[in-house]
Amino acid sequence: MIRVLIADDQLLVRTGFRLILDLESDMDVVGEAADGRECLDVAHARHPDVVLMDIRMPVMDGIEATRRLSAEGGGARILILTTFDADEYVYDALRAGATGFLLKDAPREQLVSAIRQVAAGDALLAPTITRRLIERYAGRPSEASANRAFATLTDREAEVLRLVAQGLSNAEIAMRLYLGETTVKTHVARMLAKLGVRDRVQAVVLAYESGFVRSGGDPAPGRPGPL
Repeated sequence: MIRVLIADDQLLVRTGFRLILDLESDMDVVGEAADGRECLDVAHARHPDVVLMDIRMPVMDGIEATRRLSAEGGGARILILTTFDADEYVYDALRAGATGFLLKDAPREQLVSAIRQVAAGDALLAPTITRRLIERYAGRPSEASANRAFATLTDREAEVLRLVAQGLSNAEIAMRLYLGETTVKTHVARMLAKLGVRDRVQAVVLAYESGFVRSGGDPAPGRPGPL
């Protein structure tokens, strides 16, 4: 069972999500929270696998709650709930440790699929939205240590990272590079370890910030492209 915690300050939103998830045989809503502080308390008591986290909440907002849960390393993966008018907050949440995000008006099937995806250990990288956010709010120089980490990537790992930055799944990357999906997973795992990041979202954020990739996942000028 996928244990889900719903954190949103609107009762109707929480109720709607619960009604949807209660219909899924592999999901169990283990708690609800109306603010970030309550979310932390419920997470500590109920140990969810996935937290549906609203950004704008009283007492403590979703970004700070995400940052604290991520820092604790409890294993809960955080799926940010947002609207189009909160782009800058979404990017801050990704930097704080969120695994991905979902629009509040997403169809039922997309919500359920997103929860299963992040519970399985994947990051939710929707090419049409996530990349737009990263491109808009990234671009700040990264630390020298981050640039040194990129230099340790093999040509294949760098190629895989650029495809991840385009929003491709492991299966799609495998098809593009004529590799087995297990081999791609190995390259992704090694790339994440070398960069010192938790998941694909964090790797993509770091890649854009450092200038390792630019719009659309292309290599930055002056940097070698994939073989």
